[in-house]
Amino acid sequence: MKTQNEKAEFFRSLHRSPEILVLPNAWDCASARIFEQTDFPAIATTSAGIAFSLGYSDGERIPQDLMLATVGQICDCVRVPVTADLEAGYGDVAKTTAGLIAAGAVGLNLEDMQHESHALVPIAPQIEKIATIRRVAVGLGVNVVINARTDVCLAQIGEPATRFERACERLQAYIGAGADCVFLPGVSDENIIRRVVDALKFPLNILVGANLPTIPRLRELGVARVSVGSGIMRATLGLNRRIAQELKHSGTYNALLEDAMPFAEANALFEK
Repeated sequence: MKTQNEKAEFFRSLHRSPEILVLPNAWDCASARIFEQTDFPAIATTSAGIAFSLGYSDGERIPQDLMLATVGQICDCVRVPVTADLEAGYGDVAKTTAGLIAAGAVGLNLEDMQHESHALVPIAPQIEKIATIRRVAVGLGVNVVINARTDVCLAQIGEPATRFERACERLQAYIGAGADCVFLPGVSDENIIRRVVDALKFPLNILVGANLPTIPRLRELGVARVSVGSGIMRATLGLNRRIAQELKHSGTYNALLEDAMPFAEANALFEK
């Protein structure tokens, strides 16, 4: 069995493979086991999905310890590497990094959005956060994979004509600070994706969303990593709502029965 640091190095290598790294985002042990059984080589978590499942809205409103405890449960139930969405670091990024490693994860997403003000963190403090994560992680013997995210495009910050340059400026700074991959959610246009890939020449993570090119096309464009964020969890909530509405209004069970996993299969997810 691989050590935690060996898992981290394997996960890092997936970002420079000829194949694009497709990461499904789990919010609990059941979703993580399903993704593992589908033969994904690694799994991410979704901060929003975990928060919703535990009764919190997204945006660092879930307590740090509760988020890390859930990440730990997910890591314990799968053998593949797990990378965690830890938002902006929950205030104390050194403590969060130590907690991440104690939970068994081998990577993390780090946002540059200040959730209280909905403004971007200045570049210099964000660089320091990335350097702190690296220093703490290496000191604890696990060279975690840092996926440094900017929300310039997702939050539509600034004038549209300047977002490309502004996003690239930030991502270049994060690369210089020691990130292993950079994350630009909110972009779906092929031309912009290609421009970012060409400008950075570094592993780029894109978020699945409406109008995004297919995964094979993203591979052709040079994208290294694709993740779905809270998308699968929210699709599950949509199914939950359809089942509830059908039960309430027509008294039938079609949505409930159509694609339900048999009880024996669900139970077997956790049989040792």
